[in-house]
Amino acid sequence: NSDVVGKGRAQIETSVDFAKARQDGVRDRMWVTPTLIRVGVSDTIELRLETDGFTHQITNDGGTRQSTHGFSDVAFGFKIHTQDGDEEHFIPSLGWIFHVDTDSGSPAFRGHGWRPSLRLVAEWELPNEYSIGMMPGVYQEYNDERKAYAGGIMAVVLGKSFTDRFRGLLEIAGEELATPKNGGSVVTANVGVAYLITQDVQIDCVARYGLSKPAPHQQYSLGLSIRF
Repeated sequence: NSDVVGKGRAQIETSVDFAKARQDGVRDRMWVTPTLIRVGVSDTIELRLETDGFTHQITNDGGTRQSTHGFSDVAFGFKIHTQDGDEEHFIPSLGWIFHVDTDSGSPAFRGHGWRPSLRLVAEWELPNEYSIGMMPGVYQEYNDERKAYAGGIMAVVLGKSFTDRFRGLLEIAGEELATPKNGGSVVTANVGVAYLITQDVQIDCVARYGLSKPAPHQQYSLGLSIRF
């Protein structure tokens, strides 16, 4: 969503993800530990550090099995909350997220150079505890030939609060929208639920299913968020 953690607050969001992918006869199994650290510097701005954390990948290529592990790149950035929502007048809450991925990971999982991205987060509150959100964006990446290119981001999510503590979501996410020359588009359908244990501790689980060839065939995550 477009909200920030608030001045003087910090939040850690971490999870364990398992993904299965297959493409051109190659099968991949991957465990990652995505982690996001958010620190509020004002009531409308937060600093962010994000990484896929420790990664363990098993690749099976026609009977040849290879295991690789290491750490993913780290991204730095910030988020600005620019507008509060108004359900009565159908005005969305708005926020902007700017990140720069750095080439800081282990050699097997390290990207090339620094890669910036910019995303707009818009969320509308609807009657009966529903909400709908959109996240368009752009990013810069490098292809296999180490040539820079620009790609797109687009996600649409429908949320529902069943109680004050329990909510769910359905999402179509275009995490990477690129031409085949630049690796193709990664598009997934996601379903998830979250439960607020206390006002500062939340657990969640998400299942993702690939809708495009480059996307992981299946992906599952179990997450924990703690606010200080």
